[in-house]
Order: sequence, then C-alpha cells, then structure tokens
Amino acid sequence: MKIIAAADLHGKQYRLNKVLESIEEYLPDLVIICGDITQFGPGETAQIFLDQIPVKTMAIPGNVDTADVIDGIENSKAVNLHLRKIKWKEYAFIGLGGSNPLPFHTKIWFTEKKIESELQELMEENCVLITHVPPYGIQDKVFFGHHAGSPVLRKFIDTYKPRLHLCGHIHEDPGFTKLDDTVVVNCTIAKNGSGALIDLGGRKITVKMLE
Repeated sequence: MKIIAAADLHGKQYRLNKVLESIEEYLPDLVIICGDITQFGPGETAQIFLDQIPVKTMAIPGNVDTADVIDGIENSKAVNLHLRKIKWKEYAFIGLGGSNPLPFHTKIWFTEKKIESELQELMEENCVLITHVPPYGIQDKVFFGHHAGSPVLRKFIDTYKPRLHLCGHIHEDPGFTKLDDTVVVNCTIAKNGSGALIDLGGRKITVKMLE
C-alpha cells in the first residue's frame, strides 16, 4: 500500500498543489492529511481543499483548525478519522486531531489525560496511528532542541507498537524515525518539502521524504 502523507497546509493552496503533484507522480492508494488544513478556519476551506484530492483520503484537524473544520472534513470526500478507528484493507487506522496544551493560541487541544482517555478506547497493536502532534522525543524538536511532543502518545507507541505513526505540527522537524517496531513520520510541509511517501507493503516499511 502506497501512502502520501502531509500536514500543516495552513490554508495555502500552493502547499496543497505540492501534494496534488506528488499524487500525480506516485499514484498512491491513499492520502492522509495530518491536521492544520486551514489557518483558523473556516470549515469550508477544509472541504474545498480535501475535495481536490483525487484518491481515497483520510484527514484529521490540527490545533489551529477551528471546530467547524471537523464538519468540513465530514462534508468532504475525505474520511474524517478524528476520534475514530476505521478498518481499511488489512490495517486499522486510528486518528486524533488537535494538540496537547500549548503556550500560544490554539483552537483544538486536549490535556494529556484527555488524549489518554480518548485513545485508550481505540488503540490496538500494529495499527496505523494518525495524530497531529508527534510523540514526545521523536520528530518533535523545536527551538534550541526542546521537545514539544506528547508524553502520552509516546507511552502509547511504547505499549501498542503501532506499525506506522503519522504526524505533523512541529514545523522544524520533518522526517522519520524507527522506534523499535514503529516508524514515526513527521510529514509537515509548513516550511519546505511536500510530505512523505510511505510504502506499507510487506514486512518492511519504506519512507521517502518528498522535496
């Protein structure tokens, strides 16, 4: 299964165009948008963006997406994965949008305790976990090397060992890391790049960060 994943469009059509160009080049089976589709809304923008994607798409909101962006995802051609588990092909796709608490203005956020309670009902081993925020200590470095990911997400990675964890949010740290049995990919396109191409077939996962 080929997946193109991207996060942090922030309402910019030129960023979405990068994703569309990658779709045309690589012909993925699935596109996953890991939040911050808009820049503080509105929901109609999320719907307009997602409806331009010509292949099966799953999406979650980010921390600067407004609550009506969830409705925009729901009303689009994409699958709204926020707070849901969806079985597709041989994998369980599990999604949680928004972010953990931040020291600046944000629209959709959860305490670490709330993240734990929401995901506890959904998690299973070998799933594909899709969140906006990275797990703590993995592809989550901001200024001066400070880690801004979620400790609870890191705990879930260690416990359930998802096969793949897709995230964004941290603009400064795109890339991927293999942590034991889990490949974590920060697919943000907020600063540069075009997201990530992931091949989920067979026992080995391959990741290519797209320029």
